[in-house]
Amino acid sequence: MTAFLLDMDGVLYRGDRVIDGAREFMAAIADRPHAFLTNNSSLTPATFRARLQRLGLLADPRAPLITSAIATAEHLHRAQPGFRYFAVGGHGLHAALNAVGKPSDEQADYVVIGEGDGLDYQSLTRGGNLLLAGARLVATNPDANVDDGSRVLPGGGALAAPFEVMSGQKALVIGKPEPALYEAGMRALGVTPEETIMVGDRPDTDIAGAVCLGMRALLVRTGRFRPGDTYPADLPPPTWDVNDLRDWSLPASQGAPLTTT
Repeated sequence: MTAFLLDMDGVLYRGDRVIDGAREFMAAIADRPHAFLTNNSSLTPATFRARLQRLGLLADPRAPLITSAIATAEHLHRAQPGFRYFAVGGHGLHAALNAVGKPSDEQADYVVIGEGDGLDYQSLTRGGNLLLAGARLVATNPDANVDDGSRVLPGGGALAAPFEVMSGQKALVIGKPEPALYEAGMRALGVTPEETIMVGDRPDTDIAGAVCLGMRALLVRTGRFRPGDTYPADLPPPTWDVNDLRDWSLPASQGAPLTTT
């Protein structure tokens, strides 16, 4: 059976507005394995799940929901159980790291950067000095900016950049298009790349990473990448490229036809 990995912002909703066809699509895949993935590390999975529920988009309450903060914490825990960290970012990042690691302002193994409040002169000084003393720089995601529905905010990549400049380190990136977040989603569902379709709105993250891992990819032009925009020539193309979820149905060869109309 075909499984789905789903980006949320720009695919299912923008801010507090449900995107056309999203509820119908979620109802159509309710009985199929699916998980939600997001590069946004600032919020907890519970916060995202509450938003999906409120917007009528949580077709299966058991569906895994994995943020880049969760994937980052899992990756660091596997690499070094009981790791020490200094983090700059929102509550979701701190909660994920604190569940498996130990915060430390003095002897951190990792300096972890994600979206949200916390970057100021003092935190840059503290984190930069830890990096110069031997800590490893980690970014939850490489996004230069993110769209919260009403304005554009700095993404994880933009917030990690000052630490890269100060320390001379290149950050280890966990979120899309790097493999770790997709792999966390597939592990949660017990599926392989060949069995999985990634649904996303960003060619440079959602689509590029999925294709490189051997997944099929469905691009919807309902986020900041819009109908009529030229697909970047330097990125691998998606399997399907549609204006919105109403324009797509799963081929009959993949099981019972999936239609959203």
